[in-house]
Amino acid sequence: MTQTQPYSLSAQDCLVAVMIAVSASDEKIQTAELVKIETAVNNLPIFGNYDADRINTVAQVVFDLFSVEDGLDALFGLVRDNLPERLHETAYALACDVAAADGSIHETELRLLEEIRYELNLDRLHAAAIERGARARHLTL
Repeated sequence: MTQTQPYSLSAQDCLVAVMIAVSASDEKIQTAELVKIETAVNNLPIFGNYDADRINTVAQVVFDLFSVEDGLDALFGLVRDNLPERLHETAYALACDVAAADGSIHETELRLLEEIRYELNLDRLHAAAIERGARARHLTL
């Protein structure tokens, strides 16, 4: 089934969608992940003029796409079409932070992070640095 893309996402929506996708990838959205998403939206300059009420709308878009065949491809198409290339590393950094938020990164999250790297055409060395930073920020004693 070929699905047209009836969704319209801003660049900020795309960043939120990537975070939600990582959180939902293991089919268990953890509270720590939701808090990480909310904290990012409430505190990062990129979301300075973003309406946080859009998070639920964007989440529903992600869930709708995840429920159909080729939905992940459709999500990546939306992100590539609506997220400026200069924000691709930002999207990956946010995705890594959400994946690390609950203290462990599951196999499904690792696969999705790998797919994000590929779909956003991120340099492997840059991605490794972003991953290292996320790991450093989320270590516990």
